[in-house]
This record gives sequence, structure tokens and C-alpha cells, in this order.
Amino acid sequence: MDRRGFFVTVEGGEGAGKTSAIGAIVQAAADLGGAVVSTREPGGIPIAEKIRELILDRSHTEMDSRTEALLYAAARRQHLTQRVIPALQSGQVVVCDRFIDSSLAYQGHARGLGMAEVLAVNAFAVEGWMPDLTLYMDVRPEVGLARIQADASRELNRLDLEKLEFHRKVREGYLQLLERYPERIVRIDAESDLPVVLEEIRRLVNQKLAGRV
Repeated sequence: MDRRGFFVTVEGGEGAGKTSAIGAIVQAAADLGGAVVSTREPGGIPIAEKIRELILDRSHTEMDSRTEALLYAAARRQHLTQRVIPALQSGQVVVCDRFIDSSLAYQGHARGLGMAEVLAVNAFAVEGWMPDLTLYMDVRPEVGLARIQADASRELNRLDLEKLEFHRKVREGYLQLLERYPERIVRIDAESDLPVVLEEIRRLVNQKLAGRV
């Protein structure tokens, strides 16, 4: 596996502030002189964006949980091979909004499919291309959903319509992953004041990337 770059993913529930976090990571990496690619899941490339539309369409409320998990894995595979791997192989820093941990938390835990089962599907999809660093933006669902409702510019998707209990289970799933992969996942208190959150992220990125870009 020819991998010279650095792969950073940002995770969290709805309204966790991932967009602001990604902006801070991109700027910190660029300040260190690194070439940076910012992308997202599901999506990032045309085929995966079309799958994203299927998954998040508010009218698709009848979508089966296993179908949902498989669609995420399919989008992930195409995005990985078409965008992430080439960028890493060329030595770039890749910053991705969501990756495999989202499937484990949302479909594995919150949907009740089982983390081991969802991990098996995604292990086939990613072939060992795991993040070097994952920032988990931790926010209580009540806080995150309130942020979404207050943001008139944000278009609601199918996951935003889930009941509060679902989003609580998502957070439970992420906290379990934090315990399982402490060497990779770092918790960020996303309920702190934004300047404090962004400064913590910049400090962490500088520490991880120093001498690597």
C-alpha cells in the first residue's frame, strides 16, 4: 500500500460543527505547507454524490436499514478509489467529512444492525485504507439538533428527521468507538465556545502533522 499522505476524518452527530472543524484543519495543514484535499461522505465525486441523493432524500423514508448501510459502503468505495487514495499516494493531506465511523455509529449501533456486521461490509469496501486521525466532534443531540433548527440556510435531510432517541444512540455509538480506537479517535468538546474548539483543533493538527508535510 503506497501511502505517503495523511488521512484525517471528522465525525459527529447532526449539528456538531464538522464544517467549522474541517475549515480549521485545512487551514492548519496549509499553514504547515501541506497540499490539502477537502472532501465529504457520502459524495465527493459524481457517482458518490448521486448515491448521496438517494440516501438523504427526505421522501425515502421507507429505505431499509441494510440497504442504507450498503449504499453508504458503495459510495465510500467509489470515493476512496477515485479521490482519497490518489491524493494520499501523491503525498497530500486528505480531510474528509465522515468516513467508516459514521456507518458504525449510525447503521451499526443506532439502526441496530451491529457494529461487527457493518464493519465487515466496510472492511471489504476500504481494504485497509483507514484514517490516520479522526476528530470526533462530541455534542449532545439536543444541542446539535437545536443548532440545525436555528440555521435557516441548512437544508434538512432524511437523517435530520429521525427522533431524538435515534440521535442519542448515534452518540452512544461514537462514544463506544472512542473507547475502542483511542489511538486514532480524539474527542473534541463541540459544545465549547467556537474559538476554543477551533484552537484545540489547530493545536492537535499541528502536533500530528509537524514534520510530515
